[in-house]
Amino acid sequence: MANDPAESAHSKILFVASTGGHLTQLLALRDWWSTQERAWVSFDHPHAHAALANEQVTWAYSPTTRNIPNAVRNAFLARRVLREQRPDIVVSTGAGVAVPFFWTARAMGIRTLYIEVIDRISTRTMTGRLVYPTVDAFAVQWPEQQALYPDSRVIGATL
Repeated sequence: MANDPAESAHSKILFVASTGGHLTQLLALRDWWSTQERAWVSFDHPHAHAALANEQVTWAYSPTTRNIPNAVRNAFLARRVLREQRPDIVVSTGAGVAVPFFWTARAMGIRTLYIEVIDRISTRTMTGRLVYPTVDAFAVQWPEQQALYPDSRVIGATL
């Protein structure tokens, strides 16, 4: 894969994550992102409102799983947000909302970093399978996950 996009000293980051565990795993990386310029995409849900109270947030369309109209809406949202924000990198732990953002970012030449979730050790997630071909860097949290994603880098547990 290309140079590790997470290694740049200062980047404008767009975080994309479903609420719940996906968002919690990105929030756990606060020491890394707290000094960076950033924006978020998540779902309009009490968890996200509380966790991202002082952050710049765009609300995505939910649910995403097997919901074609929302997938299309999120594809248009990804195009708009990426054009407006012009991030240096898009970072996500999933789930489905990440897919249109990663594919659109690739088409626009924006770097991406996907972090596979902590709780899927022996099988690949649907989102991981769908974004793997598009990413600049793919991180896993357990050594066992590396067999599922050969070009990945083990970063250790985020939680």
